[in-house]
Amino acid sequence: MKKIASLSIALVLGCAGVATAQQQALNQQEISAHLTQQGYTDIHDLKFDDGVWSARARSGNGERVTLRVDPLTGHAYPDKQVSPMSEADIRSALSVQGYTDVHDVDFDHGIWTVKAKNPAGAKVSLKIDAQSGRVIGTN
Repeated sequence: MKKIASLSIALVLGCAGVATAQQQALNQQEISAHLTQQGYTDIHDLKFDDGVWSARARSGNGERVTLRVDPLTGHAYPDKQVSPMSEADIRSALSVQGYTDVHDVDFDHGIWTVKAKNPAGAKVSLKIDAQSGRVIGTN
């Protein structure tokens, strides 16, 4: 009985591997669209090499980056820590949340730091999630 269960599991896993292997790699236009959706701009030098796509681009926070891109999903792997949101995106997100006098907007160690006035008018220092623009900490 254990042999049958083991064979069944092996067969299921083997079939899943075949299904994955049969997925089609994304073409250059699709990869470019995926990178744009992930917040990258000025995408250039896009080429397929060694089984993955590679490109040069600017991240949302303006950094020049070299990307390696999964040919099946379009997910980008930058050579340095980046934000998909730009400074303008962060300012806009804070404005919608009622913050004013937004200044000293910096991206460092994976989060945005900002100084602003909260909706009540008090000066605050904020930590902002680089993926969503959500305030994750205040001082």
